[in-house]
Amino acid sequence: MVFPKPPSESDLFLHSNFASRYATDSLPRFCMPEDSMPKEAAYQNIHDELQLDAIPKLNLASFVTTSMEEECNKLIMESINKNYVDMDEYPITTDLHNRCVNMIARLFHAEVGENENAVGAGTVGSSEAIMLAGLAFKKKWQNKRKAEGKPYDKPNLVTGSNVQVCWEKFARYFEVELREVEVREGYYVMDPAKAVELVDENTICVAAILGSTYNGEFEDVKLLNDLLLEKNKQTGWDTPIHVDAASGGFVAPFLYPELEWDFRLPLVKSINVSGHKYGLVYAGIGWVIWRTKDDLPEDLVFHINYLGADQPTFTLNFSKGSSQIIAQYYQLIRFGQEGYRSIMENCRENAMVLKEHLEKSGRFHIVSKDEGVPVVAFSLKDRREFDEYKISEMLRRHGWIVPAYPMPPTAQHINVLRVVIRAEFSRTLAERLVFDIHNVLHELETEHPPKVIKNIAEENKGLVDNIGVKNTHSAHREIIAQETNKRQKIVAA
Repeated sequence: MVFPKPPSESDLFLHSNFASRYATDSLPRFCMPEDSMPKEAAYQNIHDELQLDAIPKLNLASFVTTSMEEECNKLIMESINKNYVDMDEYPITTDLHNRCVNMIARLFHAEVGENENAVGAGTVGSSEAIMLAGLAFKKKWQNKRKAEGKPYDKPNLVTGSNVQVCWEKFARYFEVELREVEVREGYYVMDPAKAVELVDENTICVAAILGSTYNGEFEDVKLLNDLLLEKNKQTGWDTPIHVDAASGGFVAPFLYPELEWDFRLPLVKSINVSGHKYGLVYAGIGWVIWRTKDDLPEDLVFHINYLGADQPTFTLNFSKGSSQIIAQYYQLIRFGQEGYRSIMENCRENAMVLKEHLEKSGRFHIVSKDEGVPVVAFSLKDRREFDEYKISEMLRRHGWIVPAYPMPPTAQHINVLRVVIRAEFSRTLAERLVFDIHNVLHELETEHPPKVIKNIAEENKGLVDNIGVKNTHSAHREIIAQETNKRQKIVAA
């Protein structure tokens, strides 16, 4: 039994958790306890243990929003007990969802009339959104192949090797061959020309990324569209494009309004975006938008009637909370285009400040691009003394979570550190991070003087070469790099 002692009079009298037996008993780990405990004790013990987690604002590995205004927090708590799927009971929540779809669709230049409802759905992040978009492409391709009397059992999907892991999940779960365009050193995104070369009559779509997980870079959707249009014209196919704008969908419209990546391009049929990234909402909300009703096969849509009106739904989940949907609507009307533009400009400026300081240090190569998601990805110029993993490890001592990881296969010999600049990351924090990076470099240089390392390497070179023993440290780092690459595809949050 977890709590063998019955509550004593002193336990009931002393309201302080620290003066009761609950301060000295361990919390259950495997079995539900037989006895109850006071609500104050349950809260305090869980609260205290959670203090061992990292500080969300200093978690620079994540794209996910960690701070919202108190008024929005109140709305979240007021609606946390609403199940979104109960549309009959919560019609206003459903209407707020539809308003979000309409606003985001028009932000992406969808083909909708002035008072016409756009086609889209709120999802639990971009992973579900991508699954839905992929299913729509697969179903539409299958329907066309069946109508033409052609085989429809071998669909494929073309992406870059830098895609987020949810694309691999979609391919495996729904039996679609994944054709990846390998990245290379110095070019860490999908090459549109090579992508089009992989397209054949069984390709359900080509997926382009607006904001790579690895370095924040935008892929050239306009060039991909133009090359694919030409191939479709030559072959008679109609291979479409999906844009994975999980990170960049709320960035590009405000920082790069002239950039053509969305429904302005004729082959872009669907777009996903994460509301919980630069949409400025807490984790748990994504969106998928289709160009027109024709791009979402009707046999995938379920229809629910609430208050005499038809509500089409297309989701993988059923029950889910309403809070994040309501929070997204709050952010859209609270900030408007003016506010989002200002926030994204601030993120970009803070990213540039960090980048410039890193460049001035003379120790790093900058791997990220100026045009893209506000991310600074950088690698060491000289890794003989220490590597990116050591810097990441030591920055944790200062409270910072800055991930180190290898680039995708064929470029995985390049390790990078990545800092995601979110709305809540201020100029003061950016300057403090630079200061702490310089401190870490100084500490590492003190621990590993270059001259000493060089002498040790020279003394042992012959021995290692003669007996054919591979450096254990290097082997260990190689294993870590491979495993980190797998984990990095899952991050992203």
